[in-house]
Amino acid sequence: MCSETVHLPIVKTLVWPDEAATQAFAQALVSQPALRQAFIELRGDLGAGKTTLVRHLLRALGVLGRIKSPTYAVVEAYELPELAVWHFDFYRFNDPQEWEDAGFRDIFASPGLKLAEWPDKVAGQLPQADLVLQLVALEDSSRQVTATAHTAIGLDLLSTFDSNNPNKNKG
Repeated sequence: MCSETVHLPIVKTLVWPDEAATQAFAQALVSQPALRQAFIELRGDLGAGKTTLVRHLLRALGVLGRIKSPTYAVVEAYELPELAVWHFDFYRFNDPQEWEDAGFRDIFASPGLKLAEWPDKVAGQLPQADLVLQLVALEDSSRQVTATAHTAIGLDLLSTFDSNNPNKNKG
């Protein structure tokens, strides 16, 4: 934790005018050591860009080959040198108890990066997210992203997008 008093959550609003901005955001996140232990919730309607962001994150982390959406498998695991990454998609869950029954508590207790789409489907089961990204597709194909840090890790990740960063607020 930071030695200074920080009142969380901290919220920033960003605009991604195109997919290149989504990719730049992912690359900026990957540059932060805190990402290696983060739990990030991805929220938004179908087509908001959640899986696209995850694909850019995974590519920036060095994942090669096909990156599948875990919509049917629920989780896709990626073992990278010195980093484990899990991408969850809880869209098809009908009962939060399914999370417990699937044994995901052990994954969330282990080191590594966890990315979860549709976290509301397992309400009350997940630990506190470090960072919540709420994506909204706008009429002009851009994305409005509300980033909320709930922990010191989330705050570290969010600090990547300060006023000196050109990706902070395009548009």
